[in-house]
Amino acid sequence: MALTKLKLASIVAVMVAAGTVATPGMAGQVSINLAPANASQQHMMQAGLGIYALVNGIQNGSISQNGLNNVAGLMQGGGNNLGVVHQDGNGHNGSLSQQNGNNSYGLFQFGNGTNAHVNQYGGQTGLGFVFGW
Repeated sequence: MALTKLKLASIVAVMVAAGTVATPGMAGQVSINLAPANASQQHMMQAGLGIYALVNGIQNGSISQNGLNNVAGLMQGGGNNLGVVHQDGNGHNGSLSQQNGNNSYGLFQFGNGTNAHVNQYGGQTGLGFVFGW
């Protein structure tokens, strides 16, 4: 799905209407999940994750945590999987399970106190960005 400025503005408007935008003293999270709509988008997303992995010295999977009280897990079964769980901030809980091979996913958590878990069952690709306050 191509995320145009109009679609992004619509998403923000819905979030505001639903009360998901932070106010002082309020805790919560916002998640943006991207999945390719066709083979071309899947190849582009896999290439982007591949470049991220190359720059960061990752072969099959990686967990990186910057902060306190973070919990992360990465489980892979099958060949040719690439999984990244990256946490910046405190109190995150995130996991990625990849089974049956040929999966690629990047889970990126920022801020504080986010909770995200992803399961892939073969030949799937995606990106998840979770922001918490």
